[in-house]
Amino acid sequence: MNWIIFRDCEVTKMVTVASNEQGMTITLVVNGEPVPQGRPRFSSHGGFVKAFDPKKSVDYKNLIKAYTKDVYANMPSFKPFDDAISINVNVFRNIPKSFSKKAREAALAALIRPTTRPDGDNYLKGVLDALNGILWTDDARIVDMSCHKYYSEQPRLEVTICSHSKAG
Repeated sequence: MNWIIFRDCEVTKMVTVASNEQGMTITLVVNGEPVPQGRPRFSSHGGFVKAFDPKKSVDYKNLIKAYTKDVYANMPSFKPFDDAISINVNVFRNIPKSFSKKAREAALAALIRPTTRPDGDNYLKGVLDALNGILWTDDARIVDMSCHKYYSEQPRLEVTICSHSKAG
């Protein structure tokens, strides 16, 4: 198995690429409070209605896209996956300040998980929108996807993409 790890000098991002006979796995770790896909906004100009993403969602998608530059910069032969892939998104949110010490410890042990908004699928939508056409050719290539929400003292988003064919 080959492991390639890229980290920037501030350790604000990490990209891991692993390859073996089953395929390739790419993991992106985006530090900071995760941002879900926001509801589209609408405006009308000249009788035409236009839908657009909220600025916060656009900025976060651009941040996720920026992480993929490490993959392309350090693996010039990398091409977006054109085979079956699976994607797993782990969302680590800040522990609420209102939690007692006991609740905080339970949250850190994953005994208490976030059951409040935003929904997990909104985090997943933002990641899928950001990486479509960059790490895979089309959303139709995704055969398995999951999203898990946790509490953490270090909020972040962890995205793992696995190809299901022999790495080339």
